[in-house]
Amino acid sequence: MGDYHTVYKGNGETTQWHDLQVKLGNYAPPPEKWKPEKYKPEEEEAKDKEWIDGKDEEELSDLEDEFEDDPVLEEYRQRRLKEMREEAKAPQFGTVEQISGSDYVREITNAGEDVWVVLHLFKDGIPECRLLDACLVELAKKYNKTKFRKIISTECIPKYPDNQLPTVLIYKATKCIKTLATILPFGGRHCNPEQVAFTLNRFGPICRLEGEEHTIEPSVEEVKRYMEKFVLQAVEAREQAEKADDGDGA
Repeated sequence: MGDYHTVYKGNGETTQWHDLQVKLGNYAPPPEKWKPEKYKPEEEEAKDKEWIDGKDEEELSDLEDEFEDDPVLEEYRQRRLKEMREEAKAPQFGTVEQISGSDYVREITNAGEDVWVVLHLFKDGIPECRLLDACLVELAKKYNKTKFRKIISTECIPKYPDNQLPTVLIYKATKCIKTLATILPFGGRHCNPEQVAFTLNRFGPICRLEGEEHTIEPSVEEVKRYMEKFVLQAVEAREQAEKADDGDGA
């Protein structure tokens, strides 16, 4: 008979005797041999309409060539991009809303880092306040990126003197950067929306349309238009005064 031999198949790092002692509890088991994790390919993210909805305007612009082979998704990408751009151009404000003292921090101080705020302190029954308010209403419609608001003066500042009305406070990034008291800084009793915009723009791009360049110093054209209107108003006021004098003399 041939010899029979038992072949022991261990883990390649220990002896049969050692493994037996481990089994009997005499030795501590050896640490497990390190094995690399089985490779699992990453699942590719599904690029569908929901995936497109999760992108912002800049990311969608960068995906210009992403859907060359999928005209449906490319059309959807372009539509979403157009919607985002239209939303960015949409009016933010557009009216002169009246606020109360309790609204002040939310509406004015915390209006936003990039928002220009024009606050009109007024009182009913003061003609200059009505005049300036009418001008600000026109400007709010045209320059709807700027936040125009108004508040009764004594609700804003207790015991605020009426002889300082109207008063305009200009805010930017939580700070009041300028206070303009009475109607005089805006051209007096003959002020109009263009003159009010002219004054406000001395302190920042408050009355500027998108894409218009702003400088603190007004342009030659702006000064020219301003002076022409000022002169015409002065001539008109003088003619009316002369007619009134002639009527009294008659």
